[in-house]
Amino acid sequence: MKKLATLIFFGLGIWAVSMAQETPAPETPAAPKQKFTRATFNSTRIINMQSVELGSPGSLQIMISHHFSPLWPEGGSTQDNLAGLLGLNSGLAYTYISLDYSPVKWMNLGLAAAGRNRYEGFAKFRILRQQTGARNIPVTLGWYSLFNVNAAKDAYVQLGWNKYSFMHQLQIGRKMSDKLSLQLMPTLVYFNVVPYGINNSNFVWSLGLGGKYKLTSNKNITFEYARQFNMFENLIDKGGNIISYKPDLLSLGMEFNTGGHLFQFYIGNTSNSSNIDQLARNSTKLKLRNMSLGFTINRSLILKK
Repeated sequence: MKKLATLIFFGLGIWAVSMAQETPAPETPAAPKQKFTRATFNSTRIINMQSVELGSPGSLQIMISHHFSPLWPEGGSTQDNLAGLLGLNSGLAYTYISLDYSPVKWMNLGLAAAGRNRYEGFAKFRILRQQTGARNIPVTLGWYSLFNVNAAKDAYVQLGWNKYSFMHQLQIGRKMSDKLSLQLMPTLVYFNVVPYGINNSNFVWSLGLGGKYKLTSNKNITFEYARQFNMFENLIDKGGNIISYKPDLLSLGMEFNTGGHLFQFYIGNTSNSSNIDQLARNSTKLKLRNMSLGFTINRSLILKK
């Protein structure tokens, strides 16, 4: 009996040891993989305003924007307006040609011919990028700074420094879903020289909202709206003329990506090509007949791997 009990006890011990060896040790849970949001917007511009997107490191981007005159100008004769072909053939158009380069993944530098004898230089930086994982960041945060110089001989003043103006913009973008992306744009424009007038200031403040809605893999609807908060009523220029600007800026567009080029076609209540004129000195009231057609062609070249 003792031998039987010993054998049973010995057998149970061997079974217990073998089970312990076969039972896997509990695994340490892996850290969640970091996932960065891609293609919040499909271009470095939404329509007129810069987006939170930057070019790939080592890429040179060539961009040409063309803004035509209003569809049906107020005060124009029916014959002239018909001949103007919805502003496409009226003779008034502003072209914006820019070159920009991304030396690193978080910075973009550029130069532009901004129309009406004006030239611009700009820099754009990515501060934060929307991501999930061990570190959750709900938005992409960018900063855009621009300077504009009026090279025309008949500018208000002849002193070179007084022909400069500047713009600084904080960009808060979020990809809400695979279809919808939104961006908020608090903006400050600074003029070295401003007209006389009531409530005059060198600083012009505005707030903008832009967005993209994805239709297909290569087609998007885009929109922008901006509201100017000051410096748009009862300004007086050097000649004594009263100037009033329109504080509301609205644009709607359609975007096509062909792989090699990105085309944007849009309509909005501005013919100006520079962000400074669009956000601080827009003279076109928000009415359908005052809307202007425009397009942008975007081409990127990779200069280094």
